[in-house]
Amino acid sequence: MNYVLWNNDLGSWLVACTIALVVCVGLDAVKRVVVRRLSAYASRTATYLDDLALRVLSATHPLFILAIGVYAGSQWLVLPAKTTVLFSHLAIAALLLQVARWGDVGLHAWLHHYRTRRGADDAAAVTSTAALGFVARTVLWLLIALMILDNFGVNITTLVASLGIGGIAVALALQNILGDLFSSLSIVLDKPFVVGDFISVDDISGTVEYVGLKTTRIRGLGGEQVVFSNSDLLKSRIRNFKRMQTRRIVFGIGVTYEIGKAQLRRVPAILREVVEAQPQAKFDRAHFKSYGASSIDFEVVYIVQTPDYGVFMDIQQEINLALFDRFADEGIEFAYPTRTVHLANPTIRLTQEAGSEQGQLAQASE
Repeated sequence: MNYVLWNNDLGSWLVACTIALVVCVGLDAVKRVVVRRLSAYASRTATYLDDLALRVLSATHPLFILAIGVYAGSQWLVLPAKTTVLFSHLAIAALLLQVARWGDVGLHAWLHHYRTRRGADDAAAVTSTAALGFVARTVLWLLIALMILDNFGVNITTLVASLGIGGIAVALALQNILGDLFSSLSIVLDKPFVVGDFISVDDISGTVEYVGLKTTRIRGLGGEQVVFSNSDLLKSRIRNFKRMQTRRIVFGIGVTYEIGKAQLRRVPAILREVVEAQPQAKFDRAHFKSYGASSIDFEVVYIVQTPDYGVFMDIQQEINLALFDRFADEGIEFAYPTRTVHLANPTIRLTQEAGSEQGQLAQASE
């Protein structure tokens, strides 16, 4: 008995199914053999390209192999023109999707390798690849989607124009989010700071932990995590202490007005000697600055030859201790807030005090 299904007899269907099965099994076998040999080769080499190729080939999806097998088997059958075109379009769409998957896996693997290899030496790599990787993968899938639509006969020129008009409306509605996205790209390209830098924004200081597409996260000095939107962050004044090479230190001291003339002239020289005694401090200047309310004020400026805050505090501590010893040896006293009251007519004060004492004695005798 001769069975006919969709203009093809049973023998044709058996041949088509056999072709599809052979193609699927063959492609899967080729994939397994290539992956196995490439894995063995990659284990003996130090380059990353073979490892990258191994990850890309391993990402071949079984549905892609099935789609190719079905398309190959359909070529044996006598099908309507529309069905033949549909199978062709589906096969091309499966191929494009597989290409997108290969590209996505390849980009992800390469970016991960780049961050791992360069992250320790170049913290900017972590910041850059996070945003650029997202943009590259988004563009890849967008192009593949447009190619698939074009493959199915959709007029993508009109679609792109429509997306452009709609994109303007979406951009107006999402201007804050898009502003943060472009700010993120600005941070990536201009690099005012990278992950690991210690920065100060307004009155908040901390270490940059993460730079995302919308927000940047900073670990504050108190241990808390502070989250900034990228747009607000770039509108602020950012001080990057990680890129500081030296520290300019300005501090002042005050001595009492009872100091002698010779001692007063010795103070700038003492300050200079004390600062120059520190090996990592470069003396700049020391001057008699002003007459204060309760002290004679001096100002000292020196440069610490390292940005390390701990080293600066050690130097400042040694300077303070040395000044305490030198001033004690010279007989110079440090000033502190005091106020002296002078009476215009001291005799009136004494008369009032004497009268008050006599009144208290009279009350006691009574």
